[in-house]
Amino acid sequence: MFLLQGCTLIAIFVALKYRDQVTLIKSISGIRGTIGGTPGNGFTPPDIIKFTAAFGQWVVNNTGKNKIVIGRDARISGEMVRNLVVGTLQSIGIDVIDLGLSTTPTVELAVPDENAGGGIILTASHNPKQWNALKLLNNKGEFITDADGKTVLELAEKTDINYADVDQLGKVTYDASYLQKHIDKILLLPLVDAEAIKKANFKIAIDCVNSSGGIFVPALLKALGVEIIHELYCKPDGYFSHNPEPLPENLVALSKEVLARKADLGIAVDPDVDRLCFVCEDGSMFGEEYTLVAVADYVLKHNPGNTVSNLSSTRALRDVTERAGGVYNAAAVGEVNVVNKMKETNAIIGGEGNGGVIYPESHYGRDALVGIALFLTHLAKSGKPISALRATYPAYFISKNKITLTPEMDIDALLIEVEKKYEKQPHSTIDGLKIEFDDQWIHLRRSNTEPIIRIYSEGSSERVAANLAEKIILDIKEILQLQD
Repeated sequence: MFLLQGCTLIAIFVALKYRDQVTLIKSISGIRGTIGGTPGNGFTPPDIIKFTAAFGQWVVNNTGKNKIVIGRDARISGEMVRNLVVGTLQSIGIDVIDLGLSTTPTVELAVPDENAGGGIILTASHNPKQWNALKLLNNKGEFITDADGKTVLELAEKTDINYADVDQLGKVTYDASYLQKHIDKILLLPLVDAEAIKKANFKIAIDCVNSSGGIFVPALLKALGVEIIHELYCKPDGYFSHNPEPLPENLVALSKEVLARKADLGIAVDPDVDRLCFVCEDGSMFGEEYTLVAVADYVLKHNPGNTVSNLSSTRALRDVTERAGGVYNAAAVGEVNVVNKMKETNAIIGGEGNGGVIYPESHYGRDALVGIALFLTHLAKSGKPISALRATYPAYFISKNKITLTPEMDIDALLIEVEKKYEKQPHSTIDGLKIEFDDQWIHLRRSNTEPIIRIYSEGSSERVAANLAEKIILDIKEILQLQD
């Protein structure tokens, strides 16, 4: 009835899926899929045109503005997708500000700066090279809401798009200035101390997975006063040198580079530069879960306040927040949910455990560049090696597993039964089911596309986290047997 798959098997499953399956996924935040195939089944030209036109129409209807900012990462299909998107927007009378090779946070900053009605980022984020996507932003440069996303999807299914005549076609403006504008905004942040970073004389190795980070990260580091930068995979040609998700198993080369160069640390970003992680001077991983923890620790020391992360992120952020006298809140998984909770609770910093740092002093979006600047300031002022800084934070370990069920299984009902079993424990149902056990927790989330329950658990050791997952899996097995 079900199959437990650990992290290794999940990685194999995902690799096979990405390699062999033509996929198109329509969600509230945008459209993503694998290049090629047939319309409706892959990320094909007709699909790109259809959803771009729908979003353009939504922008005009929603804001009255006929201007959209676009930017893309360096993946191989980027130029083709860009041409289709720009041509489609022009055809419905929308002016385009094209930032060219850019980053997700840079486009987010540019949308309000340009007084545009919205933005489109052409990136599949951490997905392999065969994927691409349209990530959709509102006029604030933030991801569109659930309701707005549904409206865009509804518009895409209609065929009554009114295309512009020749005199009303949109115009295209190319603007390469936002690399510097983004850096300038970062340097103006009160908690970014470029002088302290320069005095620390850091030697830094970077892995930008041959995408646009290869342009933006070195430029930022130089602006911060870093003189010794060892560049690894910084040619923005889209030929990813390894799986682009910045996980430990994909950062072996960076770890070796740090050791070989005797660097003070390593920095890795994903293709669109909204996720960030570090490698310590001894080649060990700082841990992407702890990117936000460390940056939040620095911010809270200078500006006490509240924090937010999603339900699947480490408890360490809560510990650091409460130690500083603030209040921690958890949001449903998804950047837009984290941002909404941050606004609701007036949080001064937040993000996700995947290395995503959201710093409202800059803007409401995950921004690896802002994260780098704040982290390096923190590290410089600490006077510690990066491994010693990491040791100052609570040590937690997350185990990731999943259960595959039969398609006819009522997963929601199953989760309700698990909730009943642990109703006396602190728990949340805002996104699946999260149950807390003192300093441990487990989070069960159903997949929207497959009969799968994803299981995230955290404890004081890998064994403790794994044991908690195994315990809940046995509970699920018992419930299923009783239902037979």
